[in-house]
Amino acid sequence: MLDIKDFSIFENQSNFDFKGFLLKIISYWKWFLLSLIIAFTIAYRVNVRKEKIYGMQTMISIKEESNPFFTSNTSLVFNWGGVSDKVNGISTILQSRSHNEMVVSKLSFYVDYLEQGKYNLIDSYGAVPFYVEIDKTKGQLANNLISIKFLSENEYQIKIPFENPSVSLITYSDNTYSNTSVQPAIFLKRYKVGEQASLPFLNWKLQIIDNPGFYIGKEYFVRFNDFNGTVSRYRGISVDGDKGGGSILTLSMQGTNKARMVEYLNATVRMLIKIQLDGKNQFATNTIRFIDSTLVSMEAQLKQTGNELKTFSKDKNIFDIEGGGEKFSNKIMDFDVQKDQVTRKIAYYNSLRAYLNNSVDYSRLPAPSVAGIEDANIIAGVAKLITLSTQRSEMAYAVKSDKIFKDFDNQMQAVKNVLIENISSAKNSLLYDLSLVNAKIGEAESTVKRLPQEQQELLKIKRKYDLNDNIYTEFLQKRNEAEIVKASNLSDIHFIDPAKDIGGGLIGPKTSVNYILALFLGILVPLMFIFILFFINNSIQNIDDISKLTNIPIIGVIGFNKESVNLAVFDKPKSALSEAFRGVRSSLQFLYKKQQLEGSKTLMITSSISGEGKTFCSINIATVFALSEKKTVIVGLDLRKPRLADEFCLTNHQLGVVNYLIKQNTLEEITNSTQISNLDVILSGPIPPNPSELILGDAMGELINELKQKYDYIILDTPPVGLVSDALELIQYTDVTLYIVRQNYTKKDMITLLNNRVKRGELTNTSVIFNGFENKTKYGSNYGYGYGYGAYSNGYHEEEKKGFLKVISKVFRKK
Repeated sequence: MLDIKDFSIFENQSNFDFKGFLLKIISYWKWFLLSLIIAFTIAYRVNVRKEKIYGMQTMISIKEESNPFFTSNTSLVFNWGGVSDKVNGISTILQSRSHNEMVVSKLSFYVDYLEQGKYNLIDSYGAVPFYVEIDKTKGQLANNLISIKFLSENEYQIKIPFENPSVSLITYSDNTYSNTSVQPAIFLKRYKVGEQASLPFLNWKLQIIDNPGFYIGKEYFVRFNDFNGTVSRYRGISVDGDKGGGSILTLSMQGTNKARMVEYLNATVRMLIKIQLDGKNQFATNTIRFIDSTLVSMEAQLKQTGNELKTFSKDKNIFDIEGGGEKFSNKIMDFDVQKDQVTRKIAYYNSLRAYLNNSVDYSRLPAPSVAGIEDANIIAGVAKLITLSTQRSEMAYAVKSDKIFKDFDNQMQAVKNVLIENISSAKNSLLYDLSLVNAKIGEAESTVKRLPQEQQELLKIKRKYDLNDNIYTEFLQKRNEAEIVKASNLSDIHFIDPAKDIGGGLIGPKTSVNYILALFLGILVPLMFIFILFFINNSIQNIDDISKLTNIPIIGVIGFNKESVNLAVFDKPKSALSEAFRGVRSSLQFLYKKQQLEGSKTLMITSSISGEGKTFCSINIATVFALSEKKTVIVGLDLRKPRLADEFCLTNHQLGVVNYLIKQNTLEEITNSTQISNLDVILSGPIPPNPSELILGDAMGELINELKQKYDYIILDTPPVGLVSDALELIQYTDVTLYIVRQNYTKKDMITLLNNRVKRGELTNTSVIFNGFENKTKYGSNYGYGYGYGAYSNGYHEEEKKGFLKVISKVFRKK
């Protein structure tokens, strides 16, 4: 039947033992030291392998550069917008994929030039003595190292280790990939400098740079990278505006090669300047092209009318014929000029509408001003369309994204739709003006018909000639104007400080971060391991653990036995371990006195499980009693797993308790003397088939009574109560029970079972001995009689062997 005391397992539940955990951490200081050494070693090895990181920058300004040749009569105007718009736009362009694709393509930065460093390959752009000119229309070996070793000033050797029967090729003209078959082996071939290398996987010419230095016998590497991947890396260029909100931009990059970054920063700005200046000049370029084609036809017409006038004037007095018709000629000429201007505008609008409806490339549109159109909406629309079309055509060589082109097409379509609407309204107005001019011309021509026939013929020829001459002169003027504008245009983007390597610029690597991380991990890893051990380990660690789990008194703390023999008290009577057992003896004598026992005293020693040190404590407690000249006997009552014989160099085949209990031998026959005066030992004897029944028999009581007649102290070495019940049957013969608890061995649950047995009366007069205690932290001097005194025990205990650390610490204490 269950006793209510069996539920005491729920009592005395402890909270987190911070002190115990802290002591546990300190006890594993060697782990922390080893972990930190490993972590810092790894951090150091990582840091020394890192390449140095540099920062390069360039500074540009953006301001509206008005053309100094623009006048109030200059109608060729093109403007990129306000400065604030341009600053934002340029920042976006510099980080855009399309712009960086053009720069990477121009510089061929998808080609890496490498050298073998101490730990890894390093980027040697600008330092290698050569460069390669590749055929972009043919495939190049992709993402593989190509070794180049110079055998002489004009000869080099290519070395490529092929591991697979097929390799990948990249064609940079359209950035496509393909494959070709190779022989899995090391490919070797020699070439002259400047000689065309035409292989299925390589197509280039290698050229030596000016002032190459010493390069014969040295080995370099070339690698062809993915174009899009290279562009993605350079899109990380940093663009920062002036904090004051001005039109100053600072472009900066970080990397391992300063020469490559300087080249890229300057090239990206030069590319931007070219695009912006080309956009400014596009109007003028298109206008000059249109005017040149128009002048050719006008020149032919002017020559033809000149010949007609010359033929008509032959053998005639032109002045007599012309007399009286000047006023009509001048009047009709004015009307013809007006009509030509209107007609030219209408023709331009018709041509522009047809061009918009039938073409997709608008970059070659002439300026509306060439036809005398001054409508601001038309001029702005055509300018915007030219700019978008020009940018789209430039990107066609580098950009492969359909989405980018669709965005430009959508913008151009929107501008085109607005232009068509503006053309319709402007054309209607011009048609009305044309009808008015035609009416005036018709009225003037009706007046001219009244003149003589020769005079009418002369006026007709002169009218045609003067009109062609007027148009030709006007076009020449506009062409000169366009040439002046084009020649005098200035970019709105200017270098303030071009990128330049002037030394320094080192910004990394930040090795301190790795060392801080090493410190953190070096502490965290063993700390987490100890934390897990602390919670997984359910063993008794110190006296506090026992005190929290039970109210049973602790009468002694026995230190860890570091010797090879277990007779510690006899072999080293002055050791701290011997003093600990003497302390137990004093406590036992107090317990016996408290019980008012006279004569022989009986002591039973047991534990929870095997291996907790019952036999070790039994023989040493017996030894301290014997050394105090008390007749003492140790009785080996662990009949199932006897160990007592080994401690006194006896054998279990000798006679023992079992022989007495079966009435085979007498007490004198089973008693063995030892090398220790006043100490006898009775072995368990042969292992019986029924140990519990033998202990329960009357013979056991007879044995105890007989021993009491002969000895002052009877030490019963019994089996563990947590495994068998033999020890519980001996309680009736016992005055005091010592329960052995071993550090880092006995489980905390066993203390709960001990409490239950004590509360049910199965164990009486019970006390605890804490065995195998080792205070690794050297803290808490109250944790052991001999072990806690430290330096204050000098002279009282035998000197221990001093380790290196102890010797050093002693030297420092003396100082």
